[in-house]
Amino acid sequence: MPYDKVTIDSIREMVRDFYAHILKDDILGPIFIKSLGDDVNSGKWPEHLHTLDRFWGLMMSGQKGYMGNPFPAHAFLSPLYRETFERWLALFHEVVYRLFVPEIAAKFYKKADILAEHFMDNLGINDEEENE
Repeated sequence: MPYDKVTIDSIREMVRDFYAHILKDDILGPIFIKSLGDDVNSGKWPEHLHTLDRFWGLMMSGQKGYMGNPFPAHAFLSPLYRETFERWLALFHEVVYRLFVPEIAAKFYKKADILAEHFMDNLGINDEEENE
């Protein structure tokens, strides 16, 4: 049964489920594996997942614990294209709509979409450049 409220436990499940899908993805997997490794239980992954738990806790329910700017840590991952972000959003959509009731999933997805747009703006990725 989908979650009907956002809790730290539901966020943890979402984050881990999402990144399990990321690692298996042909487009996104290599990017994350290169940076964090291929095992979410070792290396840099546990710290990264904990940071994401706090980030989404803040974004979705104002939970304290995350301070910072997510962009700098991702600025040097490459190559990143609009397709990369579209795939990230598609996987995110799949996971949140499976784990949460539609009203909550839509809130998660809206925040993820805004985040992806900010990242693309900061990286200079836009439709005009892709059409040149």
